[in-house]
Amino acid sequence: MTEEQKSLQWLSSILDTLRKECPWDSVQTIDSLRYLTIEEVYELSEAITAGNYDEMRKELGDLFMHLLFYSKIADDEGHFTLADVIDGICKKLIVRHPHIALPDREGEMQPARQNETPKWEQVKMKEGRRSAMEGVPESLPSLIKAIRMQEKAAGLGFEFPDRESAKAKVDEEYAEFVDALSVYHTEGEQAHNHAEEELGDLLFAIVKWARFENINADDALARTNLKFLKRFKYVETKATEHGQKLQELSLEEMEKYWNEAKKL
Repeated sequence: MTEEQKSLQWLSSILDTLRKECPWDSVQTIDSLRYLTIEEVYELSEAITAGNYDEMRKELGDLFMHLLFYSKIADDEGHFTLADVIDGICKKLIVRHPHIALPDREGEMQPARQNETPKWEQVKMKEGRRSAMEGVPESLPSLIKAIRMQEKAAGLGFEFPDRESAKAKVDEEYAEFVDALSVYHTEGEQAHNHAEEELGDLLFAIVKWARFENINADDALARTNLKFLKRFKYVETKATEHGQKLQELSLEEMEKYWNEAKKL
């Protein structure tokens, strides 16, 4: 038995015992775990963004425990087993990588079924999807959703021919947003929705241009948010050190501490 197998067996045994003896674990359901799993995914995302491998390891453990927990509950209810879950993803990977020799369930290597690399989204469409967008969850955060929709559309050939075209679209949408703002400032609230729509178009175009430059817009924004948070907290700390509240600082004082934070 490999170390990975020993660890999986250990975790499985612990969960089996907790499911019988722990007042909390014994009453959990697939529905009751759902929101907790979402929290774990966000905590893992934060650890990845921060580049904190120690936290990443811990959060992966939490998430892995949740995956095993779901499988055990489903098994108890007669829906599916952990083996069903793992076998299912193994079969999917084999179907979607016909150009690569992969092992079967017994560990025997099977030859590749074709020579050239298939287009990912086209393979998915052959699996019975009516739209490439079916794989994009409605509940995804808007920025990530934009990235995933663009990736899926591009996988089927719906894409700008080059990065220059993508940049030109950003320039076009920026000009339209500026025009919409001008109307909004003149006509007031009745033009608000149009300005908002044009801002959405601009953001969507920026996401697409970033993809051409191999930049993930969500990763970029997450790191900028983290950077802003650290610098803002520094300004708050400096204000406290001088016996002031942040709102009591002048704009010049705030900018001074902000620039100090940037140097740090």
